[in-house]
Amino acid sequence: IADFTKAIELDPNYAKAYTNRAISKSKLEDYYGAIADCNIAIEIDPDYGFAYNNRGNAKNNLKDYYGAIADFTKAIELDPNYAKAYYNRCLSKALLENYSEACQDARKAQQLGYDVSRIIKIVCK
Repeated sequence: IADFTKAIELDPNYAKAYTNRAISKSKLEDYYGAIADCNIAIEIDPDYGFAYNNRGNAKNNLKDYYGAIADFTKAIELDPNYAKAYYNRCLSKALLENYSEACQDARKAQQLGYDVSRIIKIVCK
């Protein structure tokens, strides 16, 4: 976190540094801090799908599944081949017991090369 903070001090418009710091904060379970950093990254670069995906992960950890789905959807809109975002959105939908849509996302992630065989067995019954 200190290194990413230094990188941000050197270049306040370095969106990737904010997103990487957000990942570190999430690993420390500082999900609100992660969301704040992703918000800044998105403000700097509104087309940065990775920031939306990471913000969605933080929201998912806070049980804001609808907010997470919105972020994963935005990441997918920006990059329709973003397999990890489909997978993450699948998890959020499954947690909301929307298994039909979760299955669709899992199958799309699988089609894009992301191994989701275990989750497909759970959500695609």
